[in-house]
Amino acid sequence: MRKLLLNPLFIFGLVIRLGLILLIQPQPVVEWYVPFLNISTTTFSLDPWATWLAQGGNPVAFPYGYVMWLVFLPLTLLCNLLSLPLIYGYGLTLVLADFSLLQLLRKMIPGRDRLLLAVYWLSPIVIGASYLMGFNDLIPVLFLSLSLYFVKNNKLLICGVACIAAISAKLSMILALPFFFIYLIHNRRLRQFLPEFIKGISIGVIFSLVPFLFSSSGLSMIISNPELFKIYRLAFDLGSGIYIYLVPLSYFIMLYIAWRIKRLNFELFHALMGLVFLLVVLMTPASPGWFIWAIPLLVSYQAISDRISILLTSLFSVLYVLSSLLISPSNIIFANSDSWNISSFLHLFSNKFSSLIFTIMVATGIILAVRIYRETVVRNDYFRLSRKPFVIGIAGDSGAGKDTFSDSIMGLFGRHSVTTLSGDDYHLWDRQKPMWQVMTHLNPMANDLEGFANDLVALSDGKNIQARHYDHTSGRMSKPFTIKSNDIVIASGLHALYLQILRKCYNLSVYLDIDEGLRRHFKLQRDVHKRGHTVERVLASFEKREPDSERFIRPQAAHADLVLSLQPIRADMLEDKNHNIPLRFKLVARSRHGLNELSLTRVLVGICGLHVDIISSNDASEVELTIEGETSALDIELAAQMICPQIFEFLDIKPQWQDGVVGLMQLITLSHINQALTKRFIW
Repeated sequence: MRKLLLNPLFIFGLVIRLGLILLIQPQPVVEWYVPFLNISTTTFSLDPWATWLAQGGNPVAFPYGYVMWLVFLPLTLLCNLLSLPLIYGYGLTLVLADFSLLQLLRKMIPGRDRLLLAVYWLSPIVIGASYLMGFNDLIPVLFLSLSLYFVKNNKLLICGVACIAAISAKLSMILALPFFFIYLIHNRRLRQFLPEFIKGISIGVIFSLVPFLFSSSGLSMIISNPELFKIYRLAFDLGSGIYIYLVPLSYFIMLYIAWRIKRLNFELFHALMGLVFLLVVLMTPASPGWFIWAIPLLVSYQAISDRISILLTSLFSVLYVLSSLLISPSNIIFANSDSWNISSFLHLFSNKFSSLIFTIMVATGIILAVRIYRETVVRNDYFRLSRKPFVIGIAGDSGAGKDTFSDSIMGLFGRHSVTTLSGDDYHLWDRQKPMWQVMTHLNPMANDLEGFANDLVALSDGKNIQARHYDHTSGRMSKPFTIKSNDIVIASGLHALYLQILRKCYNLSVYLDIDEGLRRHFKLQRDVHKRGHTVERVLASFEKREPDSERFIRPQAAHADLVLSLQPIRADMLEDKNHNIPLRFKLVARSRHGLNELSLTRVLVGICGLHVDIISSNDASEVELTIEGETSALDIELAAQMICPQIFEFLDIKPQWQDGVVGLMQLITLSHINQALTKRFIW
């Protein structure tokens, strides 16, 4: 904070603000806002609008709700107490809101103080609209930005309250509310917080909007506000008194676009909502104060884009100030002057020149809107993910740990974001059928692989399917039920990589090549203790299935992007009957496309304290890591944050990291998912 306050750019911006407060007397402030605040403090009432109108005040002087009034009230009372001009209290309130918005932007865009001071604190739009022309749109924008900050930090109750506070400060902020609902509905990991958001909205409505409804004078001020009717100015006349209003039309189209994006993250939500505000101010002969609505979007855009975006935004800001002075010069009056204002300098300019400047400003704004949509929406990872789910294929022999591995990946992304498709559900016959006497489950002919492929293609295309579930306890199929597509689709099974059409569906394919002795050990534990089979039956199945395993299952490893092999450190421990001694494992990971092995090795050794051996092909296209040692879930999470931090945006709010070898599988798989997402977006 101290560094910010001593920054020359901050001091320069503060001096400009204080100087304009002392020198300029904007017409709306002098004629409307200050007199309204004066009457509401000298003749205090819980319905200041009624008091104002009762004393013959202008019916459009203060078309705002209780929040706007309460924000200006403290410094207005202080100026009355100290016998200071109330315009100073009005101006200083704007400065406090301005500084608060700067601090909020610093929290939302950390580490960019110099940029924020240049593009926000010295913004001609902010300074011109607020201090040169006296508009108070900083107040609702501050509350709306607060709601954005709280929704970004998953504090939805406070977000709802702040959102309603913004609407109470200025009714136009209601344009943002549907986008909050769309965001929470289409972001599956945040959908659980939707009731909290609604609760916050309810609290805000009860304390700020409901009392205002009992003020007929306040309602009449809002209804009669001429600014609200500017959105109907741009229209096509269809004849017979029928018009197509372009601003409402554009707004509803943007709502539809937002709704059609099935997966929204915060950046995408913020960009879409900001674009709506930018388009509204560009398509209406709006009050100059409305342009402040787009400032948070423009600042965020400049923080992530290049110098051209900063130059375009600067040009747009300068043109805004120039066009505002040319179109409404009488709004600006110098202090201590009864007869002269800035219009004396500008009366020589024709309406055509003013309109030309305004046209150039709108053209620059449209170019900015197109660039923002292209760079923050079309190129957004979530936007590109919304077109097609990310599909993971997991193959391996029976007892290789496919379900355990699948569940560990689901625990990272959350059950709300993952759909699973099991190859076991596509066995052709129940266990009691005589065909199993001559054929094993490992034979492709015993499974409906065509149905498995068709259902996977449908899920990959975002469609729902009808499927059945194979109950390993009863050996029977369930009744058909609906499986919905999702952000992540995990298809696992004995033959998940057997058909080419299946392999084409996957963004990442994994084969679990578990040590044969260890596989038999785990399969005995599972089938005897969980599925109720006898030991003799399980041992007999090993011998019966071995030829099919060698013929149909193990060759699938050659088609996998990633092969994970779990091996015991001491194979003799598998024969030990003393189950109190835990088995110790090592993990061998083989990748056909590389797996950031250098950065991964550094974190595995430095963070997790593991021993890692690397074998790489000459062209580094195939890499094998052998990892030994024990590690914790916390270490795995920290390692993931270091090697693929961007993937965390896709994970659940509280990912379920695992200890030991399963955690290592999670980490290596996430690294591959991160690479696969990048490749998919490039291609």
